[in-house]
Amino acid sequence: MDRDIDIYTIGFTKKNAETFFNFLRDANIKTLIDVRLNNVSQLAGFAKRDDLKFFLKELCSTDYVHLPEMAPTKDILNAYKKGDMTWEVYEDKFINLMSQRNIEKSVKPALLDHGCLLCSEHEPHLCHRRLVVEYLNEHSDLDLKVKHLF
Repeated sequence: MDRDIDIYTIGFTKKNAETFFNFLRDANIKTLIDVRLNNVSQLAGFAKRDDLKFFLKELCSTDYVHLPEMAPTKDILNAYKKGDMTWEVYEDKFINLMSQRNIEKSVKPALLDHGCLLCSEHEPHLCHRRLVVEYLNEHSDLDLKVKHLF
C-alpha cells in the first residue's frame, strides 16, 4: 500500500536567512531533516545546528532533526568535492551506501510528512538530498511527492 507524503528539500547556500526561513514557513514545514555530514561548520552561518534549531522554532514553529545516516561518508564526499570522482560515480556510491544502511527500514513516514531535507547545495540537481528522496520512492512503499525549494 502506497502512502502519499508531501516532502520538500532545501539547500542553504546562495540564500540569505530571510529567503531561507520564508521558504520553510511558506511551505508549512513541520520538521527540518538535516542530512548534512557536518552540521556545525563555521561556513554554515545561520545554518549551524544550534543556531538553526533556535531560528526554526522561533521563526517557523518547525522542529529540527539530524539524520547523518542519510549523508554521504566523508570519503565519498571529499573525493567528489576534490574532483577525484564524477557525479555519476558519486551517485552510484551514495545509492549503494543508502542500500547498505537500509534507510528505508529506519525512517519514520510521519517524520517525512511535510518534512524538508536540508543540505548545503543551492539546487537539488547535483545534491544527495534529491537522491535520498528518489531512493526512498524506489525502495519503500512510500509515495513521496517532492518539491525542491530554491
